[in-house]
Amino acid sequence: MKPHSLRRSLLDHPLFFAPVVPSLRSPAHRIAERVDETARLLLKIPRVDAVYVPELVEENHEGRPRYRSYDPSEYVVHVTSRTGHPGIVTKVVAHVESVSALRDWAERSVRMGVTNVVLVGGSSRRIPYPGPPVEEADRAVVPILEAGGGVVGNIAIPHRADEASRMLRKTKAGVVFLTTQLLFEAQGIIDAVREYGRMCREGGVVPATVILSFAPLGDEDDIEFVRWLGAHLPEDVEQALLQDEQALSRRTVELALSVWTEVVAATASAGVPLGVSVEQVSARHFVSAGDLLTAFSGLLPPHRSDPLPPTPRSE
Repeated sequence: MKPHSLRRSLLDHPLFFAPVVPSLRSPAHRIAERVDETARLLLKIPRVDAVYVPELVEENHEGRPRYRSYDPSEYVVHVTSRTGHPGIVTKVVAHVESVSALRDWAERSVRMGVTNVVLVGGSSRRIPYPGPPVEEADRAVVPILEAGGGVVGNIAIPHRADEASRMLRKTKAGVVFLTTQLLFEAQGIIDAVREYGRMCREGGVVPATVILSFAPLGDEDDIEFVRWLGAHLPEDVEQALLQDEQALSRRTVELALSVWTEVVAATASAGVPLGVSVEQVSARHFVSAGDLLTAFSGLLPPHRSDPLPPTPRSE
């Protein structure tokens, strides 16, 4: 089944689902089971616009990468062939040897049918990575991926100093959407979106769609994990979530819906399109991630001109 275009969904409150990718050492039957699980979830929720598969990379103290997950491009091809949803993969450009090597990677991706990409930088400013800065990487691969019918996105970190200016520069480099870190409060992204919208208006720039990322959590270990990932989780929010650990998953779903509603209301005049990405932070959170995805599917307004719903591939 050929996936439909992501670009047409980006201005219409897009909804992404980011599943956990199996381990690099997973046997073939386990990978097939995870693909089937993800496909069945996506096919029963009509209001999903893309499956978003991250590249999971660990770095040592020198910044050298260790890849621990199954290839995200291959995984997203498996899922999209089953569902017809557009696929998105992330690429950590800091670890690519050169701009030329990055272009080669983009061309191979297009040949695989993977044309929607989120380009990500390294995890530390103090490490001299071999790869290009994100904005240089954007300019190098946007023409390749757009020629293949795809789009390029980047990451937004709302609480980083001068983030709106970074978002503007990335937009000028050709990206059409920006996904945030996991969000657990509204004010940081509200401030960033408002300032970004103002800068776009003053500069005559069409703003990229800002995708707000959310994930259900199950226990205190999950909270520590998302902090390690870089998420901003205020102490008062953490304490409120942990008042009843048995209800933590439900509380994070409620929090996500509340943050989204608050951001939409507070940024209505900013002129910046918004969307949602629901992330599954570990394999054991598949059900709760599906619950959050279902909740957002019902909360977001219907598409102004919905495509035909995807149908399962004939076996």
